[in-house]
Amino acid sequence: MSDSGDGPMTAGGAEMLARGKGIAMWRQVAEILEAGMADGTWGQGARLPTEAELALRFAVNRHTVRQALRDLSERGLVRAQQGSGTYVERPPLTYPIATRTRFSDIVVAQAREPSGELLAEAVEPASPLIAEALRLAPDAPVIRLETTRRADGVPISWAVSAFPADRFPDVARVYRETASFTAAFRAAGVADYVRSDTRIGARIADAIDAERLEIALGRPVIEIDCVNADLDGRPIQWARARFAGDRVRVTVAP
Repeated sequence: MSDSGDGPMTAGGAEMLARGKGIAMWRQVAEILEAGMADGTWGQGARLPTEAELALRFAVNRHTVRQALRDLSERGLVRAQQGSGTYVERPPLTYPIATRTRFSDIVVAQAREPSGELLAEAVEPASPLIAEALRLAPDAPVIRLETTRRADGVPISWAVSAFPADRFPDVARVYRETASFTAAFRAAGVADYVRSDTRIGARIADAIDAERLEIALGRPVIEIDCVNADLDGRPIQWARARFAGDRVRVTVAP
């Protein structure tokens, strides 16, 4: 398999396109690239040729190539990685919601490398929604974290989480060091925890989703609100996570 463009692109470049036949040039380029992904010329995770290389092969301008790549991206077939190139998307990650839902375990079980990043942190009064979910007094202080989670470097989800500030004062520091909420809970004396509530919905990507998930505006996003609790039933985390809909298949354990 090659990421340099061998395969369907080598049969003459520009003459492969049906010029003057009423089919937009960018659409023909997109169809040829899609066929190359389907037949394995560019396998999962492979890098496509650059815009300049594709423009030369098809004897079209780079704007035409850009339109073709945008179409493929909007259909969830490729993703653009700034400064690196355009890559063929891998099959969706299966994401089971169960009593114990651990992002890292889910990703590792599917032979991918998990990672996470802390984007923002703050101490603030709990909103009515969060206070109710965490069984806190109105306006009780919570630590609010914004995070992203990735598999093999590809953004899978981003989330806003809230934790009781008095119980988890170091949650931001531990997460920044380990990219693991499980480690942050353990550092605070919570050896195990379970999912006590999950609510699943859907929406379309807004500007923040598009930026953090590296997807196009308007792509499908799965929104999951959840509460985790310790083994005594005390809530320890409220979270609202948004998943790139083309990159995950959410399942619910019976």
